[in-house]
Amino acid sequence: MSLTGKQRRFLRSMGVGLVPVTTIGREGLHGSAVDGVERALAARELIKVRVLKGCPLPAGVVLPDLAGRLRAELVQIVGRNGLLYRPAERDPQIGLPV
Repeated sequence: MSLTGKQRRFLRSMGVGLVPVTTIGREGLHGSAVDGVERALAARELIKVRVLKGCPLPAGVVLPDLAGRLRAELVQIVGRNGLLYRPAERDPQIGLPV
């Protein structure tokens, strides 16, 4: 799935008020961190993730890797925060513009 520029803008506008749901810390992308993001994506479709300063890799490396593992779209990276989107398999709640 690839998002258009219009869809990315739409999702970024929705993500402005979101609080980071989960954090990636000094353990990096270990099993429980990935599982937590997986559950949050399944419940919300659009989430914000924060990479803490103690993480061994920078956010620009961790967030694309995380998105790839979860088959999600990385909408935006701002500093140490990333916005991930994955539509629900059944009955998506977020309607993207065409």
